[in-house]
Amino acid sequence: MIQPLYALVFGEVVLILVLLFRTPLRKPFMLLLDRFKQGRGPVVASTAGGTLIVVMASLLYDISSIKGRSEEYGAVSPTDQVILAYHLLEASLLGFALFLGLMIDRIHYYIKEVRMLRKHLQAVKKKDKKSEDVKGQKKS
Repeated sequence: MIQPLYALVFGEVVLILVLLFRTPLRKPFMLLLDRFKQGRGPVVASTAGGTLIVVMASLLYDISSIKGRSEEYGAVSPTDQVILAYHLLEASLLGFALFLGLMIDRIHYYIKEVRMLRKHLQAVKKKDKKSEDVKGQKKS
C-alpha cells in the first residue's frame, strides 16, 4: 500500500506546483478541477476522503496497540518494530495526502477568486475611464 500512497502524494505535489506557477498546464488543470467539483464529484471526493480517514484511524489504532503491547511486556520485538515503522509510514503518507488534497481545494478556490476579482476590477476601471471621458467632454 506504500507505493500507491507515494504516487498519490507525488501526484498531488505536482498538481499543487502546476497550480501555483503560471504554466501552460494550469488552465487545463483548473478546468479539470472545475468539472470535478460539479455533479457527483464532491460526493465521490468526500467518500474517498472519509475512507482514507477511516483507514488512517485503523492504522493509528494498530500503532497504539503495538505501543501498548511494548509497554506491557517491557520490550518491543523486532517484528513489532518493523510493523510499527510500516504503520507509521502509512499513517504519515495518508495524513500528508489528505492535507495536500485540502491544499489543492483551497488553491483552486483562491485562484478562481483572484480571477473573478481581476475581471471585476477591470470592469470597474473601464467604467471609471468612460465616466472620466464623459466628464472631460462635458467640460470642453
